[in-house]
Amino acid sequence: MSILNVMWASGAPFASTHKVHQQILSQAPTTVPIETWLLQGHASDSGVEVGEVREWGLSSARLKGRHFWRLTRPWMRHRFQRALQDSDAHVLLLDGLGVARTLLPVLEVLPHIRAVVVFHGSTRVHATDRALFQRLPASRLTVVAVSQTLATSLSQDLQVPVTTLRSAFDPAAFRSALLPREQARARLGLHLDNTPVLGAVGRLVAGKGFGCLLDAFAAALHERPDLLLVIVGEGTARADLEARIDTLGLRDRVLLPGHVNDVAQLYRAFDWVAMPSLSEGLGLIMQEAVMAGVPVIASELDVFREQLGDTGWYAPVEDVSAWRDAIVRAFSVSAQTIAADQYQALAPDQAWLSFSQTSRALLS
Repeated sequence: MSILNVMWASGAPFASTHKVHQQILSQAPTTVPIETWLLQGHASDSGVEVGEVREWGLSSARLKGRHFWRLTRPWMRHRFQRALQDSDAHVLLLDGLGVARTLLPVLEVLPHIRAVVVFHGSTRVHATDRALFQRLPASRLTVVAVSQTLATSLSQDLQVPVTTLRSAFDPAAFRSALLPREQARARLGLHLDNTPVLGAVGRLVAGKGFGCLLDAFAAALHERPDLLLVIVGEGTARADLEARIDTLGLRDRVLLPGHVNDVAQLYRAFDWVAMPSLSEGLGLIMQEAVMAGVPVIASELDVFREQLGDTGWYAPVEDVSAWRDAIVRAFSVSAQTIAADQYQALAPDQAWLSFSQTSRALLS
């Protein structure tokens, strides 16, 4: 008997998803073999590998049945069925709606396999999806969301029970890997001593709100010209952000170092972390920053309040003026005190215990 972890794709955009699945699977019994199927991309690009990896090399168009690929769906599902029959899998851990649409129809004829579908963010649910999720009995299908906020929304959309598995990290292991402030700054190319640094981490895409952050930061510099902003990540919006930096005259005050593999070790390079996202399923960056002892300014989103409550520093989504005020105010108070309050609200040790217990139950 084994566990099969099925992921939609590899690459930087899916790094957080792979990280969550790795954390879940870390709770499986050590005697149970784990295999990962990667439907798109290469294992070397995933950043996280769990067990033996099989690369399927499929395109999004083929998986979604677009255009003439619709005709190949029966053949593709037959391939998956044969592969599952040849495996020793008794539990499938499925990455979100796309993977569920691909594999749940196959499981209808494989009654010995149970599926756990993990949703990492909001997604558009169709009537056909509701019907698909309702075809398998609860004894064979568990739907999981990485936050209570997402679970509530998803349960309404799918009209099935949804288990909350708020993603969490082992706080002791996470903290032991953190680099000291000086080393973290050097790793990011910041050869600075006392310069106050506002950090941000995430894919360079419109949904992360970095355009608003740049505008707000430019305005904040009128009162705090000593600040530096570092946005770690890569993505399709890089050119637009760089043009915005030039337009705002921020070349010497904003750094875009690109994707950094060990960014989870570098949070102590920052004095504050900004999360100006337009929406999030959970926002693992918040957890990582707070566990590193760095306070967070975040968008006014339910999922962020779910984690930090009244200790969080919030600004309305894409409200440049409010974000500007929050940045200025943040660098005029004791970051250490705010960080301690946010750590207590996040309660990483209790969150990890709950996550571990729920994960073990899902995989048993």
